[in-house]
Amino acid sequence: MYKIAGSLRRAFAATLGVVLLTAAAASVAQSRAKDGASAYPTRPVRVIVPYSPGGSSDAVARILAAKLVEALGQQFVIDNRPGASGSLGRELVAKAAPDGYTLLVGDSPHTINVHVLRHVPYDPIRDFTPISLLATAPQVFVLNPAFPAKTLKEFIAAAQAQPGKLNYGSGGSGSITHLTGELFKLAARVDIVHVPYKSIAIAQIDVIGGQIPVAFPTMPGAVPHVRAGRLRALAISSAKRSSVLSEVPTFGEAGLPGMVVTNWFGIFGPARLPKDLVTKLHKSVVDIMHSPDGRAKFTALSLDIAASTPAEFEAHLKAELEKWGKVVKAAGIKPE
Repeated sequence: MYKIAGSLRRAFAATLGVVLLTAAAASVAQSRAKDGASAYPTRPVRVIVPYSPGGSSDAVARILAAKLVEALGQQFVIDNRPGASGSLGRELVAKAAPDGYTLLVGDSPHTINVHVLRHVPYDPIRDFTPISLLATAPQVFVLNPAFPAKTLKEFIAAAQAQPGKLNYGSGGSGSITHLTGELFKLAARVDIVHVPYKSIAIAQIDVIGGQIPVAFPTMPGAVPHVRAGRLRALAISSAKRSSVLSEVPTFGEAGLPGMVVTNWFGIFGPARLPKDLVTKLHKSVVDIMHSPDGRAKFTALSLDIAASTPAEFEAHLKAELEKWGKVVKAAGIKPE
């Protein structure tokens, strides 16, 4: 009997020891996680831009990275990874360790590619941690100044009078400038023909030169040409007028209320990024976006500040994913 009692005591003591050790280990791990978040970053952070240098996403990322260096005291290094409409760079982030040392500055194709490409090696929602929306820019309906239409209503009338005869240029099949054109065709009930270019900048050159009459560039690319009189802007795709081109009506004001399109920019981490790191990064990013210097730099790019909470950014992504899925289906666009 005494031997049994002694055995029970020893077993109980051993079990208690394991419980105490487990609790201690959990406490240490939790403490280290907190310390890690407060110390982050302790080495350079890679910021993936899924395009070549020189574009809007690259410009946004470079402004943000420079300000994050000031805010967090560590290098934020831009890593341009173009290819497959940005899918290569996004895949790198989706497969990266969720430790805060690989981030993505993404844009609208993040929620478009899955609808227009045959193979996308990531899930745009499940494989990423949204940190904050950064900025937005509407699309601008631009015409060659020699085209007789002076208003959107006049252009629609001209297009309806000659179905299949007028062309519009885009930055390539499946790009936001292509899908904006298809949304316009559905909303205005016109038949204009899509002409894909290697970039929207090249398409704009052909509009200026008179080879094609219409394009739907993003605000930053359109503004210099509109102000110089090389292009005529008939409408912008935001919900309200832009301070950058305040004289240009929205599509809604011009008679097409369903034409609301914004090219957005945001910052992500890989899926399962620890909450403490998300919180720290989010605070730094929002402070930058609302600082006088940060606001001035983004405004100089003709972008509207759109800093958000992670939850708001996630809701925006889901809404965009659904919207472009419907447009692609309605327009009969086949994945390439």
